[in-house]
Amino acid sequence: MAQQFRLNRRDLFRAAGFLTLSFGIAGNRSHAAAAEAVKLPGDLEDTPLLSAWIRIDAEETVVLMIGKVELGQGAVTAVAQVCADELDIDLKRLRTISGDTALVPNEGVTAGSQSMPNCASAVKQAAAEVRHILLHLAAEKLKAPIASLTVEDGTISSEDGAKITYWELVTGRELERRATGKVKPKDVADYKYVGTSVPRLDIPAIMTGQALYIQERRPDGMVHGAVVRPPTYKAKLKKVDTSKVEKMPGVLKVVRNGSFLAIIASRQDQAYDASSALAKGAEWDVENDLPGDEGIFDWLLSAPTRDEEIMNETAGAPRTPSRVFEAAYERPYQMHGSIGPSAAIATLSDDGMLTIQTHSQSVFETAKAIARMLGLDPAKVRCQHIPGSGCYGHNLADDAAADAALLAIEMPGKPVRLQYTRPQEHKWEPYGSAMVVKTRVGVDDRGDVLTWNLELWSTPHGTRPDGEPGNLLSARYLAKPFAMPMPENGGPPNYAADRNATALYDFPAQRVVTHFISEMPLRVSSTRSLGAYANVFAIESTMDELAHAAGADPVEYRLRFLKDERARDVLKSAAQKFGWDQWRKSEGRGRGIGFARYKNLAAMTAVAIEVEVNRKNGRIRLIRVVAANDSGQTISPDGITNQIEGGVIQSLSWTLKEEVRFDKTSVLSEDWKSYSYPIITFEEVPPIDVILINRPGEPFLGTGEAAQGPTAAALGNAVFDATGVRFRRIPFTPKRILAGLKA
Repeated sequence: MAQQFRLNRRDLFRAAGFLTLSFGIAGNRSHAAAAEAVKLPGDLEDTPLLSAWIRIDAEETVVLMIGKVELGQGAVTAVAQVCADELDIDLKRLRTISGDTALVPNEGVTAGSQSMPNCASAVKQAAAEVRHILLHLAAEKLKAPIASLTVEDGTISSEDGAKITYWELVTGRELERRATGKVKPKDVADYKYVGTSVPRLDIPAIMTGQALYIQERRPDGMVHGAVVRPPTYKAKLKKVDTSKVEKMPGVLKVVRNGSFLAIIASRQDQAYDASSALAKGAEWDVENDLPGDEGIFDWLLSAPTRDEEIMNETAGAPRTPSRVFEAAYERPYQMHGSIGPSAAIATLSDDGMLTIQTHSQSVFETAKAIARMLGLDPAKVRCQHIPGSGCYGHNLADDAAADAALLAIEMPGKPVRLQYTRPQEHKWEPYGSAMVVKTRVGVDDRGDVLTWNLELWSTPHGTRPDGEPGNLLSARYLAKPFAMPMPENGGPPNYAADRNATALYDFPAQRVVTHFISEMPLRVSSTRSLGAYANVFAIESTMDELAHAAGADPVEYRLRFLKDERARDVLKSAAQKFGWDQWRKSEGRGRGIGFARYKNLAAMTAVAIEVEVNRKNGRIRLIRVVAANDSGQTISPDGITNQIEGGVIQSLSWTLKEEVRFDKTSVLSEDWKSYSYPIITFEEVPPIDVILINRPGEPFLGTGEAAQGPTAAALGNAVFDATGVRFRRIPFTPKRILAGLKA
């Protein structure tokens, strides 16, 4: 959880010194030591120095330092629960610093549902080893066997009543040791916090109206920035008259660098007014070469591709299919749709240190990219993560950080606050990629799958800065522009466009081909679940179609091919809670179910949905949703439940309403209006029941993106059950439903 940092000069130097020491030692490990070393869990492998993660303060507190950040999912609270349990301290004694590039381990991007498997597992081991060290120190001080010692809230007691605290034991460099991986964490039965729902660390600030979010921060002496975006992606600035704008009230500076235009003003409204005036006086060369939202799927199928066969297990096909099913599924460009437009605050100090407060999920990579963009020493660019108003992916947070930095160097000593307008957020963020997914399935006389083929066409799903200035929007418009790097598709085990494209079912023969398109008509990048949303929608819709064609129950049909016992438990739990076997069909109503294991290695989720379809106006009413989930060992039941509920709601919104509109020149979706980019409303959200299957002792599994694909499929399957018509293009708008019913 990013907080106001209560660090004195000594603390800062000590924490920074820990990080420097850890990286230095990591690079000098001898071959013999490396051969003997135990592989450490999660991100502890990259930063093995214990003092880089945990500090015992003289103030009788423990400081936990992590590179993963809080995105509103409660992940930082969950990691803190693990730390407090392994150290045997009260959670209130724990202070967490996250996402400050000057203070915490580099854990890369907070994405891909990796916080629990990579960060929580690292902290679990690090805290266990710190406790082990402290017990050894206490045994020496108290002259007692380790086995006889007990710990309660940081106080170690011996059988004869002697006591000593963590804060008395750590007086210097006692924790400057590498993790060994040989210390066993506590037994599950001994946990106090893990497995329980504790109040999230960020909730008090939210409930009491504190300035928690970056959009709310107002540092002393700040000024405001506003950027003038070009009318289209490839537009070039021909000329602009700045003289009148420079005289407008509150304007402190007009900034032009190539085709990058911006304003610095005393107040935000003055910055917006001046930027609007500046935009009106600018002349641009504008291109006209986009396929438009109605032409995007034909464009995807005809664009040059880099093809990769990611799975080809066809030897098991026993005989020629008696029937073949073919279908194509389409997903449009979709937004993050962050409720609060992205913002950042950047300050260039007298000593040349550029400090950027940002809600970026990739603070380390973004700091490197900004340093390169500005030609600064990377050590002189510090990013501090401050929570923002939500995105779950690569929205405009990194670009806001870069734009604030570009303006901060124009006005040293002043905090420069920049927040985009709603149209800027909508039109310039990197969207979730449009996709086409085709399935071709051969079945036998019983309807069982013999051959399964899936092919997908997609533009990139990952163009984060990753240290590259060309992935920062404004860097492309500078007088000395940075070219965007050639985007790559992510490979196994996580994949990107092809995430979850391999069905988890045990088919006799399965082949999966990715047609990756590096060209991007619209700007795209990581949006929650990446390609899994479309791929699971296609797979689970196809499974439903096969079940109906075989005259089989959709749950029973899936269980024929689902061999993993934990996966079967999840599917059966969702069906049982829904009342699948007792459900009776009625006019206009339908039910559907969908299942997936996110990335085929993270959390398992099944979603069942009941809907009502109005044949007169094409509207879909959501009656109820039931979801079952297995995330391995549960840290916070409430946290997992919230993630499943949030994922369901977001996916329902995507699948019912969301589609980026654009013509041959530019994006047309610039607000929340029904003809622009509507999202689901509170009154449309159905009751959602979530069943959690806890697996004590099993690895922590990422949950944040597990519900998106199964929800879309379950909704599509329910609409088919209600209408008898299969809808394969997202979103299921009333217009499309009516057209399908009349076809």
